[in-house]
Amino acid sequence: MSKIKMLVLDIDGTIFRKDYTATQRVKDTLKSLCEDGIKVVLCTGRMYAATKSIAQDLCLNTPIICYQGGLIKDFQGECKTLYENIMPENLARDVIKELKKRNIFFNLYINDVLMVEHDSPLIRQYVDDRELDYKIIGNSENIELTGLNKILAIDDDTELIEKLQKEMAEKYKGKLYVIRSTPRFCEFSSPDATKGNAVRFLADKWGIKKDEIMACGDQDNDIEMLLAAGVKVAMGNATNDLKKIADYVTETVDNDGVPCAVAKFIGEKYGI
Repeated sequence: MSKIKMLVLDIDGTIFRKDYTATQRVKDTLKSLCEDGIKVVLCTGRMYAATKSIAQDLCLNTPIICYQGGLIKDFQGECKTLYENIMPENLARDVIKELKKRNIFFNLYINDVLMVEHDSPLIRQYVDDRELDYKIIGNSENIELTGLNKILAIDDDTELIEKLQKEMAEKYKGKLYVIRSTPRFCEFSSPDATKGNAVRFLADKWGIKKDEIMACGDQDNDIEMLLAAGVKVAMGNATNDLKKIADYVTETVDNDGVPCAVAKFIGEKYGI
């Protein structure tokens, strides 16, 4: 019998394919795990508003880890906030200044509301893919940044985003968590807002040990999440850096990598 009591899953590129849907096999696997009392937790860089409906569609009943670990929220009943770690306002303004200087488009997430300074094809594509609303605020210097969950820089130039992440991670070392969540996205958040910290918070809350946790992801922002788990699984489509720290590389998201890994480490009956 498997000792795994908690399965932690990234969404995009892990259970969601490029069309932002999960296969029926993935859905059936997660449903079976939940029915047998295994805690299935979504752990994503997405905002809560973009994740709640996904958790409901997957018939999950566990709290959701959002904003790379900056927010843990229960979506049952009163939707209670269990944990929140927001960005310091002075550092947020400094990041905004840097992004404007480089002419890089960015999203602000304030109290789970998506805001942009001006309209752009980048934001329209982003919200259309995720069925989100957004608010145009004009110059961000004119608004309060209290309750800022994260800043997301977006550019189609993936080399530019890679360079930005490296430079900003060095500039804000020890002050902010700066990570790429996709080749086009660079995210800024509180230094304690990591997927790994959020996983440990829930595990402590539930009395679950590290070796009873399995985590699956595909991007560099999942490294901390995998390091918090006893069984570390990288998708076949994962970044090289994530594969390096994984215990096992499963199939790609298009080939139902999560059910395959679940069958191997938790039980064959769940991977059917």
